Amino acid sequence: MTFLPVIKVEISYRWNLLTDNKFTLEEKVVPDNKLIAKKSSLPLVQINPVNRQFAAVIPKINANSTVIANVDAGNEAIYSQALRQGVAHAAGTAYPGEIGNSFLFAHSSGNPWEISQYNSVFFLLKELIPGDEIYIFFNGKRYLYIVNQKIVVDPDQVQFLNIQTNFPQLTLQTCWPPGTALKRLLVLARLKEN
Repeated sequence: MTFLPVIKVEISYRWNLLTDNKFTLEEKVVPDNKLIAKKSSLPLVQINPVNRQFAAVIPKINANSTVIANVDAGNEAIYSQALRQGVAHAAGTAYPGEIGNSFLFAHSSGNPWEISQYNSVFFLLKELIPGDEIYIFFNGKRYLYIVNQKIVVDPDQVQFLNIQTNFPQLTLQTCWPPGTALKRLLVLARLKEN
């Protein structure tokens, strides 16, 4: 039961690869404020962000989640509550588009008695490679980050939470391997300037 959400996400991802389904957020805004997928010869599945005030959308892995702002990453009771609602933004880190590191974290899977739509939202982070796109919506504005690095670290290597940069950076974190707390998988991305 613990791995059921993970298995579901993995099968869905593999099916989409097999059938050549592509997810997109490349859109144009039409007068009624709906998003329309960009035309392509490949099958496209449109992703609409669940929340334009603070959300993370990763088209390659079909991830789409609300982000809970200013979550104390050092207080398990607080961050556990936030992770039941979506992805958590670590308190004290930059907001999207700002100079510095914006740190977002979420589960890779969860216990069956805690299952919600967000329990496995970052399970497929392992599939991201340099060049992949991550969209962050914040205060109604869209930010595009491009993945430049993926690393696995020990849980006590918390320096990535407090990285100081002179450019807008995004760090996504989840537990690794999925369903365990043995390591942490980090995906680092840099804001693509318009």
